[in-house]
Amino acid sequence: MLVALPAEKAGESGPMVGRFAFAFQELVKLLHKALEAAQQEKRVSSMYLTAAEDKDRLELMRHKVRQIADLTSRLETLEQEKKELEQILTLRDSHIQELKEHVQLLMEKNHAKQEVIMVLTEQMARELSDPLQEANTITAETLYKQQEEIDHLKDDIDAYKTQNQFLNSEIHQVTRLWTSVSENEKALLMKCACLQARNCQMESKYLTVLRKLQESVPGLPSSHAELVRKLIQEALQWDVKEEAEGFNLNPVSEYDEYGFMTVPDYEVEDWKLLAKIQALEIKSNNLRSQELVEKPLRDRWNSVGELSPSAELKNLIRSGIPVEHRQRVWRWIVSRHCSHLPDHYQRLLRQSQSTEHPACRQIELDLPRTLTNNKHFSSPTSQLIPKLRRVLLAFSWHNPAIGYCQGLNRLAAVALLVLEDEESAFWCLVHIVENLMPEDYYSDTLITSQVDQRVFKDFLSEKLPRLMAHFEQYRIDVSLITFNWFLVAFVDSLVSDILLRVWDAFLYEGTKVIFRYALAIFKYNEEEILRIHDSVEVYQYLRFFTRMIMDGRKLMNIAFNDLNPFPMKLLRNRRSMHREELEAELRELEQIKAAYVKERAEQGPQDLEEVVSEEEEEI
Repeated sequence: MLVALPAEKAGESGPMVGRFAFAFQELVKLLHKALEAAQQEKRVSSMYLTAAEDKDRLELMRHKVRQIADLTSRLETLEQEKKELEQILTLRDSHIQELKEHVQLLMEKNHAKQEVIMVLTEQMARELSDPLQEANTITAETLYKQQEEIDHLKDDIDAYKTQNQFLNSEIHQVTRLWTSVSENEKALLMKCACLQARNCQMESKYLTVLRKLQESVPGLPSSHAELVRKLIQEALQWDVKEEAEGFNLNPVSEYDEYGFMTVPDYEVEDWKLLAKIQALEIKSNNLRSQELVEKPLRDRWNSVGELSPSAELKNLIRSGIPVEHRQRVWRWIVSRHCSHLPDHYQRLLRQSQSTEHPACRQIELDLPRTLTNNKHFSSPTSQLIPKLRRVLLAFSWHNPAIGYCQGLNRLAAVALLVLEDEESAFWCLVHIVENLMPEDYYSDTLITSQVDQRVFKDFLSEKLPRLMAHFEQYRIDVSLITFNWFLVAFVDSLVSDILLRVWDAFLYEGTKVIFRYALAIFKYNEEEILRIHDSVEVYQYLRFFTRMIMDGRKLMNIAFNDLNPFPMKLLRNRRSMHREELEAELRELEQIKAAYVKERAEQGPQDLEEVVSEEEEEI
């Protein structure tokens, strides 16, 4: 009989009713299982009784034992699960109890907050309803004190205003004086730079006059000749230094930023004098262009952020990259064209250590002859010699078709001076040989290098016809001079400041830059060469005339503006044409050589006897 419970008690007994229903369902399930077990037992007993032989009965008994064992294990498992479930249920009950306690605490906190809010609300309402109550509590004495403090503060403010006006006036006067002094100092520095430049030019002219006097007046009295010789020696030994302290605008150092000698130490006395003249002229040009050209160019480079190809960047690179930006720009240029394979350089170094390359001996011979006018390579113990050796050996294994060619040592040395890191220098060398220069440029035959000399002669005839006619008149083969320019990109031919500007544009634009600068060098010295009317003197002049170029800005303008530059397409077409001609000539020479060898082979024994008899006669 069911009894209706009150709503509250019914709500409280809800979980109990649910548990009772769950227990009832479990009881029904157990009864069903017991019934199924009884029926199964009945079937087994029937099978046992109907079994004809003891063997079958024994098998039935064994099957029954196995079932009992399985059921026993299952029962144990279920009991274990039951214990675990009871533990979980206990934990959940305790967790529910904790949550209830936590909810009760939160409710109490919320109730307390509500009470505080009500108290504050009532207090605010009382304060708003009686705004004059607090004011009435302030005594007359307090008001008097506050008024005195306000008066004192006003006096202080007036004093500070007066003092501030006075200080502002003084600051304004000091600023005007500082501006005036800065402008005067700048003007004095500019004037000093111009005077220094003029002084360098005067010294250069003085040395030139001494040199011309020594060369053009061979019949000088011995005393005069000795005096000229002493003056030249004094000029060579004297270092250009600023005598006025505090005006060290462009101090002369023995070496530049990359370790090149500012005044090369030539063995020939005349060349030493020319080097001194050249150093003075370069300093004069640098001083004159420092404020007008170099500073604005440096400011433009400082404003360049992330590098990306553009016409503006090309013009900036042609103008020359400042020392502080050159390494970053070169690394960017090389990385655009060479994918740096991970550990590739280290693998090449390990290979060069384990196996000796055939070019190893030639590399060792060329190391002491690399950039002898640079302090980093001037002696066998110089700091960059081991790095240069590793770079060249790694490249010889990287590109077995070339291995090593004389001239690669100088290319790698310049890359090392600027990039400093030897792996970066290695990839720079790869970029020059495999990307910038045409194929076979550094092969055994140097066939593409010979093609470029023919192409250059074509351009020289078109751009500078008077000079080319002068060379033809005196049978001057310019390739004897220019071949090395192209092979090593002017290394050891131009002074370091101009050389690195050429390399800036060369790494970015390619071999057309070498053609343009080669033409510009001849244009720069065209009038001097045309005044020489003797083939021997022309060759002597061409041996060193590139080192007499002092104005890099002028040379750059000639290379990229004055000579009506040619496109890369025209250069490729000329190379293709001359390569076909050269290969045809080489084939013809091979045929002549083969015919000659064949003829000698047919007449070989008789000629050999004649040669032996001649040698015996000489003995």
